[in-house]
Amino acid sequence: MPRYSPRFGMRLSRACVKRTTSVTGTLNTIYVYHSIKTICFNTINKFCFREMDLLMMPSNCGTLRLVQWPLFLLTSKIMLANDYASDCKDSQKELWHRISKDEYMAYAVKECYYSAERILKSIVDGEGKLWVDRLFQYLNESIGRDSLLVTINLKKLQLVQSRLTGLTGLLIRDETADRKAGVTKALRELYEVVTHEFLAPNLREEFDTWQLLLRARNDGRLFSNILWPNDLEMKEQVKRLHLLLTVKDSAANIPKNLEAQRRLQFFTNSLFMDMPEAKPVSEMIPFCVFTPYYSETVLYSMSELCVDNEDGISILFYLQKIFPDEWANFLERIGRGESSEEDFKESPSDTLELRFWVSYRGQTLARTVRGMMYYRRALMLQSYLEKRYLGGIEDGYSALEYIDTQGYQLSPDARAQADLKFTYVVSCQIYGQQKQRKAPEAADIALLLQRNEALRVAFIHEEDGVSSDGQAIKEYHSKLVKADIHGKDQEIYSIKLPGNPKLGEGKPENQNHAIIFTRGDAIQTIDMNQDNYLEEAMKVRNLLEEFRGNHGIRYPTILGVREHVFTGSVSSLASFMSKQETSFVTLGQRVLAYLKVRMHYGHPDVFDRIFHITRGGISKASRVINISEDIYAGFNSTLRQGNITHHEYIQVGKGRDVGLNQIALFEGKVAGGNGEQVLSRDVYRLGQLFDFFRMLTFFYTTVGYYVCTMMTVLTVYIFLYGRVYLALSGLDHSISRQARFLGNTALDAALNAQFLVQIGVFTAVPMIMGFILELGLMKAIFSFITMQLQFCSVFFTFSLGTRTHYFGRTILHGGAKYRATGRGFVVRHIKFADNYRLYSRSHFVKALEVALLLIVYIAYGYTKGGSSSFILLTISSWIMVISWLFAPYIFNPSGFEWQKTVEDFDDWTNWLFYKGGVGVKGENSWESWWEEEQAHIQTFRGRILETILSLRFLLFQYGIVYKLKITAHNTSLAMYGFSWIVLLVMVLLFKLFTATPRKSTALPIFIRFLQGLLAIGIIAAIACLIGFTDFTIADLFASALAFLATGWCILCLAITWKRVVKTLGLWDSVREISRMYDAGMGAVIFAPIVFFSWFPFVSTFQSRILFNQAFSRGLEISLILAGNKANQES
Repeated sequence: MPRYSPRFGMRLSRACVKRTTSVTGTLNTIYVYHSIKTICFNTINKFCFREMDLLMMPSNCGTLRLVQWPLFLLTSKIMLANDYASDCKDSQKELWHRISKDEYMAYAVKECYYSAERILKSIVDGEGKLWVDRLFQYLNESIGRDSLLVTINLKKLQLVQSRLTGLTGLLIRDETADRKAGVTKALRELYEVVTHEFLAPNLREEFDTWQLLLRARNDGRLFSNILWPNDLEMKEQVKRLHLLLTVKDSAANIPKNLEAQRRLQFFTNSLFMDMPEAKPVSEMIPFCVFTPYYSETVLYSMSELCVDNEDGISILFYLQKIFPDEWANFLERIGRGESSEEDFKESPSDTLELRFWVSYRGQTLARTVRGMMYYRRALMLQSYLEKRYLGGIEDGYSALEYIDTQGYQLSPDARAQADLKFTYVVSCQIYGQQKQRKAPEAADIALLLQRNEALRVAFIHEEDGVSSDGQAIKEYHSKLVKADIHGKDQEIYSIKLPGNPKLGEGKPENQNHAIIFTRGDAIQTIDMNQDNYLEEAMKVRNLLEEFRGNHGIRYPTILGVREHVFTGSVSSLASFMSKQETSFVTLGQRVLAYLKVRMHYGHPDVFDRIFHITRGGISKASRVINISEDIYAGFNSTLRQGNITHHEYIQVGKGRDVGLNQIALFEGKVAGGNGEQVLSRDVYRLGQLFDFFRMLTFFYTTVGYYVCTMMTVLTVYIFLYGRVYLALSGLDHSISRQARFLGNTALDAALNAQFLVQIGVFTAVPMIMGFILELGLMKAIFSFITMQLQFCSVFFTFSLGTRTHYFGRTILHGGAKYRATGRGFVVRHIKFADNYRLYSRSHFVKALEVALLLIVYIAYGYTKGGSSSFILLTISSWIMVISWLFAPYIFNPSGFEWQKTVEDFDDWTNWLFYKGGVGVKGENSWESWWEEEQAHIQTFRGRILETILSLRFLLFQYGIVYKLKITAHNTSLAMYGFSWIVLLVMVLLFKLFTATPRKSTALPIFIRFLQGLLAIGIIAAIACLIGFTDFTIADLFASALAFLATGWCILCLAITWKRVVKTLGLWDSVREISRMYDAGMGAVIFAPIVFFSWFPFVSTFQSRILFNQAFSRGLEISLILAGNKANQES
């Protein structure tokens, strides 16, 4: 996207009417612009009062006969013109030519001169007015004769400016006696400077000898009677002149808020994109916005805002540090200075404003409702303007009052027209149950209904009934309600349902029961973590005209809309996710639309309501297979010869997951959904009906992406297992030697090729291309380097493992399920045990397996360069291992703080050794979690596949046994059989060491005595083997690696054939050995965390990576304050 342009005012005035209001006339353009600016200030606090004045678009309808531009285009121009004048040694024409090279500087100089003349003439009378009239008469005559430089002393121009600034500084305030005296004093000072220093000597003498003026000055009557500027137009003129004389900010830095700049920038740029002409509101296509909601946050409560986490960080504190300028603007708007939470609690209205301020910066239903209701406000404004344009300025409004009034919100005609063309339905499935139990969500939804009269809420109402045979039954009704004039729920429709509508997946069923309440010819599906902007809502009529446009053989059935991810400023993870999603919803979707394979990837697409409601609806709800319900609407539309387009000139805000656990759950859900799509008949039919090129494009942009991702990771295993096989069999050495003798460099290069080159970078390629297109090459390179310093490759490599695990598990076993991610602010530390439970089987086990393969390859492989060559050849695989093992802790807030590490270890050990039982959840007990992790193995086919995959671990033992020195290169099967005997003895010893007999008199003492003897015997046996045989310490470690892999294979087989193992009575032993393995894996991961936690700078460095600089400073201050508070309490 191009740089923020200070020519916003000129662009807006030339294009806004044509593209967004469908009416002509500069006055309407100004009204639209002011409405956008006012909304930005009043509801989202992007502007402060000062910026509001600088961004004000003048009406140009007043008595001042010149073109006035927004002040932010004219800032600092007067100062620069003064510098030109002070340095001027040429004529008046040369000076004006130099000033006119900057058109805005010329406008600023003209406005400053004429405004000063008009203001001075309006506030004085009598002799003072005569002086002002005579002064400007001389100046105007001098300008007309090109002799201004002879009439005045330009060196004193800055002194005149300072006196005029002091005068306007008083006039912009309300009238008081003291201020009137101050204005009199300021005018007299201005008189002295102008008369005795600024004017030429001949004019100075003329004024000094003017008896009338001299007598008034000596009597103290000069400027004694001040006519204070009280009318609206004059007050605005004084304010503009004062800002023109004082503001020094650059136009490119106004507004300072980066989000406001981005929005204005996108809006102005979009006005020059190709879009259909908008019809009048009365002729536009009526549409409805549809949002499903379950139990997510509606509005943050004060308790949620103020509660501190373990680090002493509350949500309010966090947002104050992330959005400091918006917090200052919010306090300015409600008329408060710096205030604590307790100060807000004293005022209920301020408390409610604070709750909304925080909620509008989270992923809440309140934010979504506010954004979508901008559609209604935009339509009301446009309808109001259309009526005003047809009839002119009515009802006695002046031009300035016409711009400033908010009358469109009170106009019955405008409101009725907007209500005819727009409806908003939120399907709150359990709203009835929430009301019955008086949940805070129900009260918050009721508050939204009261504040938004066009909002409608649909929900499922349950009530007890009696059947025809007298039995008690549950009756279900689908209801639609709104708020009445008293703020109570008023029922609009009630439809009796044949039974419980929730038969399939929850979210699509929530949409399906309420779609009957939607109205219009189009329906926009909006998720409850989305947002909208008034300036974008102005273009909705243009977007809807696309349904009538020419987009090929058929009219469009789905209009794709661009998304802006607004959660990118929260953390580095959120930034990565934001950039990844932006590349997907812009680059990807716009290309796929032209290739005619764009599907409905999610919200906020606009559907042809009639087309879809008569062809199966907009959401498939079959359980499991439709876990990704959104894309099936696109499948359905394409299969029924629909046409799906994508449009870049309008965008909707979108919230994304901001924590690694949330992101992993979301990506797991999407990957599992794609696994189910592979098995669906919709994908099969599309593959059969598409031509070859559309089929390939469709494959690689839907399920094929996940297939290729899984194949990428599988290639790691195939490569490493192949190299390990060559190393353990000895073929590695012989093939390399033969290749050198024969000069076969191609074979040698193939064997020594680095297998995976920056897999994390590969997944980021679309994002990098998006950067280049949107930002330019240099900014794209800078952004990419910055992301690398924030460990983006670690994140993308970790995400690769997430997608592979959940997609592969769904392909093998099915059973994809919806995973609730949560949409809160991630400012709390995630415990080690929580991360271990989530990533143990998806990442940690696989990473340790790859690490084991790499260690065996380094130990027994062959290369000319030694160990360093091995490491260089496998560096990308090592990066993958490190990313999969430690990414959850690198991106964990306060993950390397010593106190947190100690607490995590205690929590981890308590969880690991806590006994499970009936009703004990997996988050409380390792045993319960371990049982839950096996739930996906259900079918006989799945057990066979798991068995085949688990047998790969036997390769380690089979190969390493024959590499031990004690075997003396004996390759008989007897040696391999003997290794199994050793393994069986080790299992028996483990059982004996972990035996915990019941309490009695003598047995526990005997068992412990026997365990001690065995331990001494084992140590002695190992020492004897090392001392009297060829057995070495290296053999000891190699045997441990081999037996670890074989033990894991046995555990996997035992879990797969659980029923058989239980029948044999070995299940308890399997559980204890599994606990030992999890304890060992946890120790391997935990050890580096403990080491780095010893160094305080590591935690500081991590905070700089995870959060922006302001929050990092705030976090450190909060920790210090928390420590002082603890000391005071003790």
